Amino acid sequence: MELSALLLFAVALLISAGSPGPSIAALVARVLVRGWRDVLPFASAMWIGEIIWLTCAVAGLAALAESFHTVFMILKYCGVIFLGYLAWKMWTAPVDIKTDSPELPQETSNPCRMFLAGMAVTLGNPKIMVFYLALLPTIIDLNSITILGWAELTFTLLAILIFIDACYMLLAVRARLFLATPKAVSYTHLRA
Repeated sequence: MELSALLLFAVALLISAGSPGPSIAALVARVLVRGWRDVLPFASAMWIGEIIWLTCAVAGLAALAESFHTVFMILKYCGVIFLGYLAWKMWTAPVDIKTDSPELPQETSNPCRMFLAGMAVTLGNPKIMVFYLALLPTIIDLNSITILGWAELTFTLLAILIFIDACYMLLAVRARLFLATPKAVSYTHLRA
């Protein structure tokens, strides 16, 4: 694959993935509640979901995905419902200010459930679908992609997504540390 096409893909992906959406919101919320370690299954599922979309576009399955629009909408709303359920559990969980992190129901920290939630959010995210199904063919000539070209795109995709998600996770970790300071805790109690 030509380096200019790969760079154009990288820049477009950086802009698209860097703008916050449902995936980033869920990622940041999870880091704020539990820390960065518990979010790794969720982030891994997001990256795998992005690779699935890329592979579908490269393999020419975009038309097939368009014909299953209803299935993806159902998947999207199932993901929304599941994330809403997790948010409700976190919101109603008892909070102990003296501990490092609040105690949450065990099912919210299940790595398998978090992986499935990350996959649902990614596969049902309309911004990701638009990028891979509509924008990618205008950036890359999908008819001339080889397996090596797909591997180059996949590596570029993973490098950019890991970089962006790591930046958001770092910001969320810093916010989490700030929110745990006595000054921040006392301020929130004064406002309540």
